[in-house]
This record gives sequence, C-alpha cells and structure tokens, in this order.
Amino acid sequence: ASQSPGLHALWTVVTEMACATREVLGEARIAWLSRLPRIQIHQSIAMVHASPATTWKAPGSDASDAELQTVYGPLGTAVAVYGHIHIPFVRKIPLVPRPGGLTVVNSGSVSLSYDGDPRASYLLLDGAEASIRRVEYDVEREIGLLNDSCIPHAGWVARMLVSGRPLLP
Repeated sequence: ASQSPGLHALWTVVTEMACATREVLGEARIAWLSRLPRIQIHQSIAMVHASPATTWKAPGSDASDAELQTVYGPLGTAVAVYGHIHIPFVRKIPLVPRPGGLTVVNSGSVSLSYDGDPRASYLLLDGAEASIRRVEYDVEREIGLLNDSCIPHAGWVARMLVSGRPLLP
C-alpha cells in the first residue's frame, strides 16, 4: 500500500494503528510474538499467517489451483491453513502429486470478515476434512469496546465490522 498513490491514505491509517497497537502491547509482548515460528506443522496440517515466505503477501480467494499449489505445496502436508485475507474458503487441489491432493483453507476472521458476512468465521478440522463455520456475535458490543480502546480510526474499523467488507478509510 505504501507504494501505491491510490492507497496512501490506507497506508497512513494502518501505520498509525500499528504504532498505537505496539505501544499498548509493549516491548516484552512484541519480543515474544517475534520469537514465534512463522510456520506451524502438526502431523499433516501446516499453518501460516499469509504464506510460508511472508506474513504480508497471500494468494486471494480467487487464486488458481496452480498458484495455491505453488505457494503451499512445498509445505509437504495434506492440509495448508492460512488467514490474512479475511475471506474463508476450502479448496481441494487434485494437482498435487500425493494421494488425496492438497486441501488449502483460509480460516477467515473471527470478527473482521471481508466476504460480506459479518458473522465470526472459524475453521473446523476433523482429520484432513476442513469446514468453515459461522457464528453470530455481538458486533455492537465489539464496536463499543473498540471505541473504548482509543485506538486511532476505530470508526473505520467499526464500519468494516458492520459491513463484513474491506473499506478504505
């Protein structure tokens, strides 16, 4: 976003929010977070925030099977789970040269969905079977807590919580 003139306002807002969040978290918590592994693998399931290479770039929900295979196939697991894009989906990719192929899952977001459905989204894994679940929650209460937090641009986040869509500030 910092490289695109059309997204300059977004970059400014996110930078201000990140600074405020870092201040609230404090150095000890940030140091602890920075020591966490970027890739978690448990048996046949790999989990990353965005992709194995970076916490900032991730394939979109409209990515091709080939792109998902290229990004998550090297993890060597039957299931690859990521977040970051806030749009839940489950895709079975038969292209992978392993029995059963590869299932790529985006878990969505517990409170900041970007697919038009403001309900909380979470992932349920039953072995290699993945399903997305949605549940109602008290969005107005969350907005109240958000406003009480004094985080910059809380009104912008509140509009996204209600709409279930990404919006420019």
